[in-house]
Amino acid sequence: MILAVLLSTTSPLSAQNSRAYIKEQIREWGSCRNVAITLTGGDLALNGKNAYAASGVPDGLLKALKELNDEGEFIDDVQLTEGGRWLILYGDNGFRWNDIPASLEKKLREYNENEEVVTSVTFNDKGGWIIISTEHISASNTGVYDWIEEGMDKYGALWAAHMTNEALILCYENGFRHSGNIPEKVKRKQGETNIDVYRIKFLSDGCYFIADKEGRYEYYM
Repeated sequence: MILAVLLSTTSPLSAQNSRAYIKEQIREWGSCRNVAITLTGGDLALNGKNAYAASGVPDGLLKALKELNDEGEFIDDVQLTEGGRWLILYGDNGFRWNDIPASLEKKLREYNENEEVVTSVTFNDKGGWIIISTEHISASNTGVYDWIEEGMDKYGALWAAHMTNEALILCYENGFRHSGNIPEKVKRKQGETNIDVYRIKFLSDGCYFIADKEGRYEYYM
């Protein structure tokens, strides 16, 4: 109910993209800072300063990743939706994107102009979005923003958020908040892990990735 304006019911998706290459690269690295995973739109993994491995992602995203890698930029996070929309967060507040919500683009440009250090951005194909910086939190509607603040009162600082078309997980300093259809496998992992979770990505089929700030990770994907 909290996320009614962000999320809507969609039909289950199948024909999952193969992740064999991504998982092989993660095993070779021995660590992994972050991933972007989808049901049908490709997957990628990030490690170190700007190492990446990608499979099945849009050509524009691949081109941008290569350019940032060649330029020696720190690639912090990548968001990728089922609809092929994507965003790269690099450096302190550098962004590259394709087809993101207009209201999100406007807010990101504001953060960039104010030189705010952005730590997390998430959005979906339904127009919902959340931005977290070291100074502020913004969301696509006030209901979600109020819900985020309630969680901060209970769990401390908000570190990261991940949103799909069906659900949302907020990752706080001392706990999590959920809304929508969160798979039981994902909920169990949050309760069982010994990792101090800083990042979380998940899908409606139960796949997940969690990692701490140092690149220690656990996944099911």
